[in-house]
Amino acid sequence: MIVAFSLSPMSSDPSGSVTEAVAAAVRVVRESGLPHETNAMFTNIEGEWDEVMAVVKRAVDVVAEVSPRVGLVLKADIRPGYDGQLTAKVERIEEALRDAPDRSSDGRSGEAPRDEK
Repeated sequence: MIVAFSLSPMSSDPSGSVTEAVAAAVRVVRESGLPHETNAMFTNIEGEWDEVMAVVKRAVDVVAEVSPRVGLVLKADIRPGYDGQLTAKVERIEEALRDAPDRSSDGRSGEAPRDEK
């Protein structure tokens, strides 16, 4: 399974920064040894149900150590018998984009056509 999750700690920092708390959660994911990636909005992690959920719980727990309240957003792609999908799914999309002709009306690759009236 692949899980995309995001933690939102409550912050008492005057700037609203939650960097240190989020870094502690990402550290838990990295130390898990499971395939993962972090982007601006989510951390994605791949593995078996029990191991992935245990990592998410540990990440929540470390954030809860410094925050009285933690929000969790979690999305899961559960597809038994498949692994390596963290990168394979993206590779399939990139392949489809390479193989498909540019479909924008004005020839600008990667941009949606504009409605020009």
